[in-house]
Amino acid sequence: MKQNKGYTRHKANKHKEVRPLNEKRKVVLFNKPFDVLCQFTDENNRRTLKDFIDIPGVYAAGRLDRDSEGLLLLTNDGKLQHQIANPVKKTEKTYWVQVEGAPTDDDLTKLRQGVALKDGMTKPAKVTVMLEPDVWARIPPIRERASIPTTWIEITITEGRNRQVRRMTANIGFPTLRLIRYRIGTWTLDNIVNGEYKVEQ
Repeated sequence: MKQNKGYTRHKANKHKEVRPLNEKRKVVLFNKPFDVLCQFTDENNRRTLKDFIDIPGVYAAGRLDRDSEGLLLLTNDGKLQHQIANPVKKTEKTYWVQVEGAPTDDDLTKLRQGVALKDGMTKPAKVTVMLEPDVWARIPPIRERASIPTTWIEITITEGRNRQVRRMTANIGFPTLRLIRYRIGTWTLDNIVNGEYKVEQ
């Protein structure tokens, strides 16, 4: 860790001075709605974090796809950002995933063992079938086909590849219809309304 002009600077974030040494660490837990970008600006005027969060100096620790929902952690602490975003640190992330179809335990065992994606084998995931969670209605709603059931599964991974969970469920033949991130490390969505945030003390 280098110090420069009174700021902390982290190796993985060389070009961004994250926070003054005397500034208190901020951790913001945001329940991201569907169709919101994980950034504060967008030249195409799409919805971004600035439409929901008015806390200066915080940045997203890791990403959450525009078409995914749920927990996004923002902080002014570069070390924490790096820890969450870096797969080497093995920070667990839990997702609630609604898939098309009804996977069997044999299907889910493939995810538990790791599946081959275009960018290599995934690490073993923790996967269980779950009851439909009591969550907010998505706007717009997912497109369901009356003749095909859907199933909710809980998936916990330690990696963070681009659209990884969606690619994993597609790999075993059950496309993801809705994806909600519930947990990052010890932080969860509990008691955070969709579109709102809370600041950890």
